[in-house]
Amino acid sequence: MHKRNDAADTFRQLAEGLSLSGTPDFFKALVGLLAHLLRVDHVLIAAVTKERIADTLAVWSAGELQANFTYPLLGTPCETVVGRETCLYPCDVQSRFPKDELLGQLGAESYMGVPLFASDGSAIGLLAILHNRPMQVEAVENDIIRIAAAQAGTELGRRQAEEALRRSELTSRESERRLNTLLNHLPGMAYRCLNDSDWTIQLVSQGAEALIGYRPDELEGSRLVSFASLVHPEDKPRLKQEVEASIRQRRPYQIVYRNRHRNGDYRWVWEQGQAVFDDLGEVACLEGFITDVTDQQEAQRVQSAVVQVASTVTSRAGDGYFQQLIATLVELLEADAGFIGLLNHPVAMAKNAPAKALLANATMSTVSLVASHTTLDNLTFMLPGTPAERVVLEQESVVYQGEEVTFPGVPLRAKAWIGRRLDNARGEAIGVMMVFYRKPLTTNAFARSVLQILSTGAAAELERRRDHRHMHRLAYTDGITGLPNRIRFMELLASMSEEALALGHSLSLLLVDIRRFKEINDLHGHYVGDQLLATVAGRIQNHELPQRAVARLSGDEFALLLPLADEARLLETVKELGVVIKQPIQLDHRVFNLDVSIGFARYPNNVPDVGELFNAASIALHHAKRGESTHCPYTHAMRHALERRQWMTERLHLAILEGRLELYFQPQIDLASHTLTGAEALCRWHDAQWGWVSPGEFIPLAEERGLICMLGDWVLEEAARQLSHWQACDTPLPGRLSINMSAQQFADPQLTTHVGELTASVAPSAIALELTESDFMRDPDQAVIITQAMRQAGYALFIDDFGTGYSSLAYLRRFAADALKIDISFVRDMLDNHHDRAIVQTIIAMADNLEMKTLAEGVESAAQAELLAKMGCNQAQGYWFGHPLSADEFAAKWLAS
Repeated sequence: MHKRNDAADTFRQLAEGLSLSGTPDFFKALVGLLAHLLRVDHVLIAAVTKERIADTLAVWSAGELQANFTYPLLGTPCETVVGRETCLYPCDVQSRFPKDELLGQLGAESYMGVPLFASDGSAIGLLAILHNRPMQVEAVENDIIRIAAAQAGTELGRRQAEEALRRSELTSRESERRLNTLLNHLPGMAYRCLNDSDWTIQLVSQGAEALIGYRPDELEGSRLVSFASLVHPEDKPRLKQEVEASIRQRRPYQIVYRNRHRNGDYRWVWEQGQAVFDDLGEVACLEGFITDVTDQQEAQRVQSAVVQVASTVTSRAGDGYFQQLIATLVELLEADAGFIGLLNHPVAMAKNAPAKALLANATMSTVSLVASHTTLDNLTFMLPGTPAERVVLEQESVVYQGEEVTFPGVPLRAKAWIGRRLDNARGEAIGVMMVFYRKPLTTNAFARSVLQILSTGAAAELERRRDHRHMHRLAYTDGITGLPNRIRFMELLASMSEEALALGHSLSLLLVDIRRFKEINDLHGHYVGDQLLATVAGRIQNHELPQRAVARLSGDEFALLLPLADEARLLETVKELGVVIKQPIQLDHRVFNLDVSIGFARYPNNVPDVGELFNAASIALHHAKRGESTHCPYTHAMRHALERRQWMTERLHLAILEGRLELYFQPQIDLASHTLTGAEALCRWHDAQWGWVSPGEFIPLAEERGLICMLGDWVLEEAARQLSHWQACDTPLPGRLSINMSAQQFADPQLTTHVGELTASVAPSAIALELTESDFMRDPDQAVIITQAMRQAGYALFIDDFGTGYSSLAYLRRFAADALKIDISFVRDMLDNHHDRAIVQTIIAMADNLEMKTLAEGVESAAQAELLAKMGCNQAQGYWFGHPLSADEFAAKWLAS
C-alpha cells in the first residue's frame, strides 16, 4: 500500500464513490474504489448473521469484481473484527490463521478488518482489505477506510431495515387479511390496561390487529411492544394529561390522537375509556375502546357499547364475570333475556362432516341466565331442536321473527334472537352467547357487532373455566382409580378434623397398604398393576360405609376417613375391609390373591390432638407392615419404639464415625484335634446412655437405615488392625478370622478390591468372609462372579446359617465357598429331634461331596460336640468352647503360648 500524495484528490474520489449510496451498485462501486485508492489486491464487504456467517455483498480481487460467496467466520481474521474495533495484521496473516482457506486462495500476506455498525450501534457486517504483500496503513488511508466503513454500515443498515420493513409489511398485510376474515372486519379494539408508564395491556379484543397490526398476545403484558410506545411522540403528553385529568375528576376520557401501526404508519384514532377504582380508591386499571375515525357512525355506537360493558363488568373471571356480562348485554341491546351456555363437551365443527349428528345427544348448561332483568338459576337442557343448536351449527344466527321459544323455568316467550357461537383455541364449539326478544327485530347490525367483539373474551373465559375444572380433576383426582388423590385427601382430613374438633365428634383414619404389590407390578407390568388398583378401589368404594371419605395416597396405599364410628364399628370395618380386598381378583387368565396391611387410629381415643391422626395411623401402618398381623391399631408404645429406632440410628451413625464400637472374638475349634482353628469377629456396641445394645437390635437397624456398609467397612478395617496387632505381639491367630458380610456389601461388583483396600495390612489368607445362604441367593449369578474373584484373591468364603434358606444345589456347586456353617437352630435340638439330626447329617455329607468343610454354630454341650464329630463335622463354635471375648481377653486365653 502506498501513501497518496494528493489527499484532496483522494477524498474527492471517495466522496464521488460514496455519493452512490442508496443505489443498487453502491457496494460494488465502493470495493473497486477502495482497491484503487488504497492500492490493494482484494477488498470485500460482508453482512454478518447471528450464526457468525459472513454473506459478501461485493468482492474485488485480481483487478475486477468477483462473485459473492458465504463463509463461516470461525478461525478467520474476520472473526476478530465483528462487533469490535478495527484489527490489522500487517504481515504473515496466513500463518496466523492457517484454517482460513480464503486467505490461501487469495494469496493474502496482510489483512485489515473494520466492523460495520448500524445506526443503533449494533454490529452488522465488516469491511476487509487484503494485500498480497505486507501492508502499512498511514493516516490518510486510515481516514479513507474509516469513512468508507461508516458509509457502508449506514447503507447496509438501511437495506436491512428496508428488507425487514418489507417482510413486516407482507406479514402484517397477511395477518390483517386473516384477522379481518375471522372477525368479519370488526372495527376497533376494547382493552383493559394498567395505569403505568407503558399502559401495560391486561386484556385486549381481537380488533387490535386490524387497528394497529399487533395480535392481542403480542400486546398483553407488553410481550412484544408496549401500547405507550405506539402513541405518536407529539401526542403522548396530551394523551397522558387527558387520562390523568379524568382520573382526578373520576370521569371518562375521550381523545383523538395518532397511533403507530405495526408497518410504521401513523393513523388517527379515537379513544374513550375510564379508570376502574378498587375499594381503597386506588386506580386498579384503565378500561376503554379505541377505533379508527373511519366508519364513524356505526363504530361510534359499537365502541360506546363495548366501553359500557367493560366499565360494568368488574368481575375478572368465573360465574361473576358471566353474570355481569350477560346482564349488561341484555340491558345494552334492549333485549328481554339472554344467556351464556356451555356444551357438555367440545364439538369439532368439520366443514364436510354431518355436524348435526355430532350434536344428537349433546346437552347445554347455562353459566349465566337473565330474563326480565332478573338473574335466574342455571339450567341444563338437551341441545337438539333449540335455537342454541342452530347457533352452534351456523356460528352466528339471527332470527328476526320466528316461532315462540320457551325454556324450562324461564318465564319468557321469545320470537326473535341473536346468537354467537363460542369456540375454543382449537376451533371447537364449546358454548353460545345469546340474547332474546319478545317482539320481532327490525335491525341487527349493532347487536351482532357487539356480540362479535365480546364473544372472543367470553369464549376465552368459558374455555378457561372448562380447563380449570379439568385441571382441578387432574390436581385432585387419582387418574387410575378415580379416587381423590393425596392432595385432596389432606384437604378432606383438615376439614373433617375441624368439624370433629368443633362438634366434639370422633374421627377415625385407616391406612391400607397392599402387600408385595411392587412385586406384582414388576412381574406382570404396570397395566395389570393399574387394573388391580382400580379393582381394589372399587371394592373399597362399594363397601357400605356411610359418611366416609376414600382416597389413594400413593402407589399401593389407600386411606379412609370414618367420622362418628365407635371403637367396635371401627374394628369391624377394618376386618371387613381385609376380607373384601383379599378376595381373589381375576384378570384375563390370571388370578391374584392380595394381602393387605391396615394401620388405624381414632380421635380422641388414640390421639388427643386431631392434628396427630395421620401421623398416628402412619405409625400403625408401619408396624402392621413389619408384623405378622394384617391390621394394627395405634398405641403410644409404637411412637416410643419408632422414636427409639430413630435415636438409635443417629447414635449408631455417630458411634461408627467416632470409632466407639468394639470387636469381640469367639473361638472356632477343630472337632478332631480340639485345637483352635480360627475365630469369628463379632461387633459389640456400648452406648454411654443406653449401655450395651444388643447386636440383634442394632445390626438389623443398620441394614434397614442404610448404615450396614459403613458398619461393615469399620469391622473389616478394625479386624485387620487387630490381626496385625496380634502378629506384631508375636501371638498370631491360627487359621482365619471370620467376618460377617451383609447382602448390601455383597451387591458391590468391586467388593474384592474394596475389601483388599480395607484389609491391606494383613494377608487375604488370614480372613474368611461370611455371607448368609439367603443373601447369596438374592442374585446368585452375581454371587458366583464375586465369590470366584474373592477366592482368586486368597480370601476364604463361608456360607453362614446354611439350611435356613432355599439354596439351589446347582448354584451351590458354582459358589467358590470353602465351608458351610450349620445353623444353630439345627444344632440346638439335634440330640432330641431326629429331623434336625438328619438335616445336620445331610449338610455334612453334601459339603463332603462338594469338597467343602463344615462348621457348626451354637454348640453348648459335650454331647453335641461328640455327635458332630462322629457325623464328620470339621469345626465348631459355641459357648461349650468359649464365649465371645474382647481382643485382650481373647489373646490372653487363646493366643498366649
